[in-house]
Amino acid sequence: MSSEDIAICVEGLSKRYEIYANPRDRLKQFVLPRLQRLVGHQSKQYFREFWAIKDISFQVKKGETVGIIGRNGSGKSTLLQMICGTLNPTSGRIQTNGRIAALLELGSGFNPEFTGRENVYMNASVLGLSNEEIDTRFNDIVAFADIGDFIEQPVKTYSSGMMVRLAFAVIAHVDADILVVDEALAVGDAFFTQKCMRFLRNFMGNGTVLFVSHDTSSIKNLCSYAVWLEKGQVIQEGTPKDVCELYLEAFYEVEQGKSSTTKIRTFKKPDDPLSFKDQRLEFINTSNLRNDLQIFKFDPEAASFGKGGARIHDVRLLNENEHPMAWIVGGEKVILRIKVTVAKAIHSPIVGFYVKDRLGQTLFGDNTFLAYFEKATHCLEGSELQVDFTFNMPLLPSGDYSISTAVANGTQEVHEQHHWIHDAVLFKSEFSSVSTGLVGIPMQSIKMSVTKGLT
Repeated sequence: MSSEDIAICVEGLSKRYEIYANPRDRLKQFVLPRLQRLVGHQSKQYFREFWAIKDISFQVKKGETVGIIGRNGSGKSTLLQMICGTLNPTSGRIQTNGRIAALLELGSGFNPEFTGRENVYMNASVLGLSNEEIDTRFNDIVAFADIGDFIEQPVKTYSSGMMVRLAFAVIAHVDADILVVDEALAVGDAFFTQKCMRFLRNFMGNGTVLFVSHDTSSIKNLCSYAVWLEKGQVIQEGTPKDVCELYLEAFYEVEQGKSSTTKIRTFKKPDDPLSFKDQRLEFINTSNLRNDLQIFKFDPEAASFGKGGARIHDVRLLNENEHPMAWIVGGEKVILRIKVTVAKAIHSPIVGFYVKDRLGQTLFGDNTFLAYFEKATHCLEGSELQVDFTFNMPLLPSGDYSISTAVANGTQEVHEQHHWIHDAVLFKSEFSSVSTGLVGIPMQSIKMSVTKGLT
């Protein structure tokens, strides 16, 4: 691959901060090491090192949308600031090809004493526009921001939402080649967020996007590649579906300790095309699907995690006559049967599921908590638990889908996760009438009438 195909190249990037216990140590560090070396003594260090980013390397291809996920303090914002040039690295190299526009921390790049108008001209000029170019685009920027007469007021009087509106409006009109978006959109209202998402989707048609979010659904929905940062280092990179699933597992391990039911998975190489097909299961041509249902049976080797107090040992998708299903049309009644073996006595078990598309986006799901909230079940060690979810399957666009299942105990807000299985069962939707959206609903009727005198 030629360098012209790369939008962002990061090699061996590190950022070190010097942390001082008290202010006088800073003065000691400035003076004493020099004196110690002059008299032939080994210099002493009066600070401790903190590496916000340490030895990170990755590439972003032109036209690619890359998501970065990680907990607070993992180094995401530091990485973006160095890519945008607002922070110098301690070591390593960053190369970018094209004009970068960034929406980083709330209010970054704005002078709070300046009016909105003055900040538009200042910010856009920093991003490479001339005053004449800003003049021709100013009305469009103001219309996009939709903050009314506040454009003539100092930015220090703005709410957080108004500040994001103005900042995003500027970067949306500077003809950038690379767009860097931190989590600032989280403070916007729903209407403006939808406007921003429409712009992002249009921009992704030709431009390059580096997108940071805690919302794994947004990462899976928007991005073609994902990078997971933890303590300043890359933990995993690959398809958004795989990386977000590992991130979910790590979240539960932080909350409740190391899992005992984790299954090791093999990741595809980054250069392999994005594919939903699991490496353990290969779909055959559709002519064989209805005659070979076994290929879609519950996979006990599917990637999983949990504490192990209970284990899911069978998952089946059945029709209303309790016959196995491997493909659906949508709208028909189905039964999702989940069987659990209880390894230790648990009170108030919660069994649930998610149906996901090939990108790993959650379409719908449910669990037993509300249905059994007032009649909690107690399961003894060695007992078996069977749960049947009976529902009308929504209309799904033609394609491949998976069902993830889980068993826990506690409440929906606070619980111990015993066994979570990613992609426990795969199935296929065929002959769908869904033309738009992720799912459709079976219509009871559609009526259209024309009244005389109207055209």
